[in-house]
Amino acid sequence: MNQECVSNTNVPDAKPVSETDAFTFGKSKAQSGKPVATTIQTATEFFSHKYKMDYPNRGKAIIINNKTFNPKTKLNERTGTDKDATALDNRLSELGFDVDLKNNLTADKIKATLQKAAELDHRDNDCFACAILSHGEDGFIWGIDRMIPINDLMEPFKGNKCLSLAGKPKIFFIQACRGTMFDDGVDMNVSDAKGFMDVEPQFFRQKIPSEADFLIAYSVVPGYYSWRNSTNGSWFVQALSDVLKKHGQTMDLLTMMTHVNQIVGKKFQKQKEKKQIPCVTSMLTKEVYFTSK
Repeated sequence: MNQECVSNTNVPDAKPVSETDAFTFGKSKAQSGKPVATTIQTATEFFSHKYKMDYPNRGKAIIINNKTFNPKTKLNERTGTDKDATALDNRLSELGFDVDLKNNLTADKIKATLQKAAELDHRDNDCFACAILSHGEDGFIWGIDRMIPINDLMEPFKGNKCLSLAGKPKIFFIQACRGTMFDDGVDMNVSDAKGFMDVEPQFFRQKIPSEADFLIAYSVVPGYYSWRNSTNGSWFVQALSDVLKKHGQTMDLLTMMTHVNQIVGKKFQKQKEKKQIPCVTSMLTKEVYFTSK
């Protein structure tokens, strides 16, 4: 019999480049030299299905709004983006974030801005949020001078690097194209009839994945254009602003993003019936509720 069929041991699909010691969950190796989060949670908070959102502050939010680009890039001005930036500034402020709006940043300044944010002390904050409004391609975002990999911007916030945000939500909203394809949509037949569709234990250490607790909400799926109205702003941010305004303090974040997908996918339509659907990548391990402070 194939040994893999009966084995009860967890093994990687590929051998790591450098192997590390494995510890029993809930225990740690003394003097291991591994990074430890600076925020302490009770066992009840750690195992809750909701993130702890009652720290003294909601947290820092950064909005990067790139409208005009260096001539050598040959990129058009992003008319309507100021409408997006203002809407997100208002919505995030209403949710209690300390919002910092940055306009027309180079790639190096974008990276430096987020690196500086990751180096802040977030121990008294619920979470971190960032919105990037710019031109883009799949996996990249444009500074006003050149492209930068999106992963490079998120790297400083990983749990093993930004220890005061370990175990807390890191939320990124990205309004940018991810390719050059158009979504022509598909016709649906829709009928008029309604369808059916305790006592806390003593302190002990728990290990969490460094990549956990991120949510990245892209305005469009990979490979496609992301649409923006020169007067009203982008489809994605219009929908996001609307949902956050209506449900920001009562609905969990992933459910809100599903509502955003519905609005963008069904309400908006470009000339010649072009469509768009946002894409949410979630490594969240709990539900996010922006309960009022």
